[in-house]
Amino acid sequence: MNQEQRTIADRIMAAADRQIWVTFRKEGIHCYPAAATDPALATGDSYDVSFLASPHRHIFHFRVCIDVVHNDRDIEFIQFKRWLENLYADGTIQLDHKSCEMMADDLYIQIAARYPERAVTIEVSEDGENGCLITYNTHRPPTIKI
Repeated sequence: MNQEQRTIADRIMAAADRQIWVTFRKEGIHCYPAAATDPALATGDSYDVSFLASPHRHIFHFRVCIDVVHNDRDIEFIQFKRWLENLYADGTIQLDHKSCEMMADDLYIQIAARYPERAVTIEVSEDGENGCLITYNTHRPPTIKI
């Protein structure tokens, strides 16, 4: 690599978006009451998901990414993961009877309080199969609804 290429690489590295991520799992029970009565869900055919109206168990898989500002443990992975897990263990957050999207929003509120003004991406899935991915982007201008 010549000096000009190195200068470009250094500039790109200095401006790079940096995030860390952790994963964890939690057992929970949830249900979707509208599935029993909404004609778009209780279809009576191979697309019928009315069974979701009954409480059922999942292992919810979480993946949480958060902005960091340097490469030397701005947020330490293991400590961040333990803190997130303890939010559920100590009852700060409940996951039962909520959608994956609701769980992500609940978790984001806690993260934003501890680590303000950092972009965060949260993925929550049911048994690692289906779920949501929400990016709480601090760099996007707010949308004004009229």
